Amino acid sequence: MSIRISRRLRGLVRKEFVQIRRDPSSLAIAFLLPALLLLLFGYGVSLDAYHVRVGVVVTQPTAETASFTSHLQHSPYFAPVALPDIQAAERAIGRREISAILWLREDFTRKLLASGGAPIGVMLDGVDANTARIVEGYLQQTWQTWLAARAAEVGQPVPGATISGALAVTGRVWFNPAVQSRDYLVPGLIAVIMTLTGALLTALVIAREWERGTLEALMVTPVSLREIIVSKLAPYFVLGMGGMAVSVAMAVWLFHVPLRGSFAVLVLAASLFMGAALGMGLLISSVARNQFVAGQIAIIVTFLPAFILSGFIFDIGSMPEPIRLFTYLVAARYFVAILQSVFLAGDVWSVILPNAAALVAMAAIFLGLARLVTRKRLD
Repeated sequence: MSIRISRRLRGLVRKEFVQIRRDPSSLAIAFLLPALLLLLFGYGVSLDAYHVRVGVVVTQPTAETASFTSHLQHSPYFAPVALPDIQAAERAIGRREISAILWLREDFTRKLLASGGAPIGVMLDGVDANTARIVEGYLQQTWQTWLAARAAEVGQPVPGATISGALAVTGRVWFNPAVQSRDYLVPGLIAVIMTLTGALLTALVIAREWERGTLEALMVTPVSLREIIVSKLAPYFVLGMGGMAVSVAMAVWLFHVPLRGSFAVLVLAASLFMGAALGMGLLISSVARNQFVAGQIAIIVTFLPAFILSGFIFDIGSMPEPIRLFTYLVAARYFVAILQSVFLAGDVWSVILPNAAALVAMAAIFLGLARLVTRKRLD
């Protein structure tokens, strides 16, 4: 009996792979879509701001103001625009020709020479609040960098630094020293890609078989329900892991995102998440046996939560408390935490183990529910 079951299962799995090979859309979702999404997000989407047009108003030009504006021009974040006075700058920001105003008043040099630091006027276009905060941070960083360079030239202490003897205490950014949003976005995007491959593809393909009646024809054979479920999930597990491999290869070799952790840990975590995604897809296809309905449900309950509520782009800690509580039901939340840790920080087990345990629980729940619902429908 075990030999016959093993042969039946191998035959069913082989049939599924033949069907996938004859269906270009499945291969496109598994391999082409991940590449397109990574290219789009890697090159087209960025939380950084580069070449921001900043209106620079210098009321009384001096050697110090020239030095600072020259430092601003050499920054990759800004494209300075010289304006004659503050009124012209305000008109320019009102027409959205510039995104910020940097105003060096007439007492700039006097206060700088007297105290080693001087206030600068900064006005921001707040229509895009996120960009305004980023530009403000970049201006503060550029100002502090210029002050530090000038203090080193004249032999003065760095303004804002804490001096203890010969030791100057300065800040340091851990794990992503260049503060590039690409290094943060690309690992999280892998979770979104695997959600598409696992949940959406599985839901659509099995729902299509319900529509065509091929799955019902399979039900009347001596094949057991367990063999049918395993034969349906195994090929898409392989496709999902293949898409993950393509995504990791592009992240490391094309976008140069560091992989500081173990690749084996990454594969294990991806396997757990793929189990949860496949369970969600199978559950959706069991409830909605229509491709259009299954696709809509999969997008609403899997893709959108993975995109919005996983911490991939939006910080979970800044969300309202009810939404934060709801994110615990999103499997991608746990996988994104593992991905960002493995890529940027390494094998931090205090992060990996709890999130991996959550993925195991969610995979067991979704697969168990899918089998239960499918069995009820068969009855």
